Amino acid sequence: MARGKIQIKRIENTTNRQVTYSKRRNGLFKKANELTVLCDAKVSIIMLSSTEKLHEYISPATSTKQLFDLYQNTLGIDLWSSHYEKMQEHLRKLKEVNRNLRRQISQRMGESLDGVSFEDLRGLEEDMESSLKTIRERKYKMISNQIDTHKKKVRNVEEIHRSLLHEFNAIGEDPHYGLVDNGGDYDHSVIGYSNGGRGILALRLQPNHHNLHTGAGSDLTTFALLE
Repeated sequence: MARGKIQIKRIENTTNRQVTYSKRRNGLFKKANELTVLCDAKVSIIMLSSTEKLHEYISPATSTKQLFDLYQNTLGIDLWSSHYEKMQEHLRKLKEVNRNLRRQISQRMGESLDGVSFEDLRGLEEDMESSLKTIRERKYKMISNQIDTHKKKVRNVEEIHRSLLHEFNAIGEDPHYGLVDNGGDYDHSVIGYSNGGRGILALRLQPNHHNLHTGAGSDLTTFALLE
């Protein structure tokens, strides 16, 4: 069957367009290589896809620059002069911007003010006031953030202090606070304050459980917990 004629127009489907580009690019590069080998020609192909991906073919034993030089010599034109002039113009603009910035910095430091008109001095003063205002606002904002952070830390510390104080008061009000009953009977358990309440003492705990009286009896005695 004869191959149907393909209408030459942009392929709307992105995937099909990329597949067609890859196939035809490879075919074009193959033809260029055959032309180089069969006819001893110097061929260079530069391609950019729709995604701006670069593909290039150059005949062996040559380079793109050599081919451009041959092109210039053959046509008698200079492809680089216009580009060089544009680069020089761009460099002059950058140097002018750099000089202006250096002059402005020097004037803001109180230097290079000779020959400056009153209007320029007034504008310089306004610029410095505006810059000072911006710096002051940033500084106040930073200080305000630091103050808020420290306030939060203080509130956390105060909360911890209140919790500890509440727990300490609970110990003073309940003499059995913090003791665990393991099921045994005790003659007495005393928790008191020594030195007028300055230190907490656990004096003695005497167990009554009959299993604990077998053998050598032992008393549980603790010492000062808090001086």
